[in-house]
Amino acid sequence: MHTIITPRSWAVFVARVILGLIFFAAGFWKVFRLGAVEHARSLFVEPYATGPLPSWSLWFTGVTVPYVEMIGGALMLSGWKRFAAAIGLGAVLMLVTFGHLLAEPLYAFNAHVIPRALLLIVVLAMFDEDRLSLDSWLTWRREAASPAS
Repeated sequence: MHTIITPRSWAVFVARVILGLIFFAAGFWKVFRLGAVEHARSLFVEPYATGPLPSWSLWFTGVTVPYVEMIGGALMLSGWKRFAAAIGLGAVLMLVTFGHLLAEPLYAFNAHVIPRALLLIVVLAMFDEDRLSLDSWLTWRREAASPAS
């Protein structure tokens, strides 16, 4: 039965909410406190200006990442559009890993990237078990409203 809440349901719920909180808080701070343009300038453009990446790509990603983090985190928190949020947040994690390793090939990303990546992997691996999400509730409502075939 789809609506039974199991320990696995609680496990993925906890992982999803923690992941959502981490990304939402980071994105919110970068958008509304630091500013997305300042985030791009100070964390993307200036540190990587002498590297192989074109300036436009540094500006674009530097301004975009805070919004992806904030929106993806909010979606994870609500449990709505979880897969789209996971794709966006996974892309941010891969981008951050690439950038740090480009600047410092032996970068220790265990404090920043690994915990977030593990939470994301749990959310994706147990996707169908996440019965405490808005996605799951909407699916249940659709199925309950449709006539039996």
